[in-house]
Amino acid sequence: MSFWGRRKALDALTHVDPSRQLKRTLSWPHLVALGIGAIIGTGIYTLTGIGAERAGPAVILAFAACGILCVFAALTYTEMATLMPAAGSAYTYTYSVLGEGLAWLVGWSLILEYAVTCSAVAVGWSGYMVGLLESLGVHLPAWMISGPHGGGIINLPAVLITLAVTAMLARGAKESATLNIVLVAIKLLALAVFVGLTAPAIMPENFTPFMPYGFASHSVDGQVRGVMAAAAIVFFAFFGFDAVSTSAEEVKNPERDLTIGIIGSMVVCTLIYMIVAACAVGAWPFAEFAASGEPLAFILRGLEHPGAAFGIGAAAIIALPSVILVMMFGQTRVFFVMARDGLLPRSLSQLDAQRRGPLRLTFLVGGFVALVAGFFRLDQIAELSNAGTLTAFIAVSVCVMVLRRTRPDLPRLFRCPAVWIVAPLAVIGCLYFMISLPTGTLVRFAIWNLIGVGVYLAYGRRRSLLAQAGS
Repeated sequence: MSFWGRRKALDALTHVDPSRQLKRTLSWPHLVALGIGAIIGTGIYTLTGIGAERAGPAVILAFAACGILCVFAALTYTEMATLMPAAGSAYTYTYSVLGEGLAWLVGWSLILEYAVTCSAVAVGWSGYMVGLLESLGVHLPAWMISGPHGGGIINLPAVLITLAVTAMLARGAKESATLNIVLVAIKLLALAVFVGLTAPAIMPENFTPFMPYGFASHSVDGQVRGVMAAAAIVFFAFFGFDAVSTSAEEVKNPERDLTIGIIGSMVVCTLIYMIVAACAVGAWPFAEFAASGEPLAFILRGLEHPGAAFGIGAAAIIALPSVILVMMFGQTRVFFVMARDGLLPRSLSQLDAQRRGPLRLTFLVGGFVALVAGFFRLDQIAELSNAGTLTAFIAVSVCVMVLRRTRPDLPRLFRCPAVWIVAPLAVIGCLYFMISLPTGTLVRFAIWNLIGVGVYLAYGRRRSLLAQAGS
């Protein structure tokens, strides 16, 4: 079992084959926009309703709990990202600190996180597109707007938007990141309009009872309820800053820019989420908008702002693809590094000669994401993705603590404050979020990882570069 603990040397992270070296084209505005672009998306536009159904008005606390946990995780991520400015995020850190076997499982979880997140966002986008078309009198046939779970055949709008984003991402990292800045601006403007119109309509009685299902996750009439049940799914809304860390190899000044990008985007988005959630549950009874696939637009229509409802639906349609773009960007970079390390076929790490990006991987990931988006439900996709993210957060927090003990001599351009409080709390918080997920989700996640172990033992264990070097 010695192969399980093989570690990649820290200095090897930034010394790779030049033909497989990603080009440094990104600066901190790109990173902040990447973070906000990934974080503000389906979570606030579509999962607000699902979260309110599980927690009532206390969905605000669910967003706060997620934000606190993610700030702790962001601090550990920032220390690792500036210490190891290489592509691959949690997978790369784990490979150098905890060993190849655990790195594979983290990478396998990141594959789940990013690819499944993209699919969930595509499904959320489809809900807004269908709602917008229906408001214009265009009714698409049922078979093409839902997978088999909803009585249809395929969610065609979700598939089409995924393929469109894949084509955009194939143009290159800088081009994609620049477009993302524009899309982020549209999203923030739409949310500002929502807050401006709903804040005057807030009624105190809509916050009573504030916590109808209690704090802990539990079953009520066969449905999972409670603040933590809501947090376990709206946690999906906070993905993004880890996608920033996957871009480290393409950042011009990683020491400064990664710190600004990760922490800045996390803090800004937590505040935005809590404000929007408070306005949503305060302006309209949560039981009425909880079942809507487009809750923010639903509330605005109820408040007799049809033009604004149309506008926020249009903004979601225009801007939600930025989440798909950022998360797919992160997915291709994790896949790329795993292939470069030999744990996946090395041919997948070949770069396009003109754009210096993993073009083949981009199309492969895009096809997989489109497949999942076409046939699965939003809530199931989001919960499964959350399990993968929580695993990565735990791994990064453990890596920070291990390196503080084993390599205190390493120059740290950013040091996680109160690390022996922050990192353990991040691990404990992630575990608590994990057990708050539905049992079915945890079972599917376990099956995914068992498949991953099988793939590693059958392929990566013998084909990795470290295995080849030691043979």
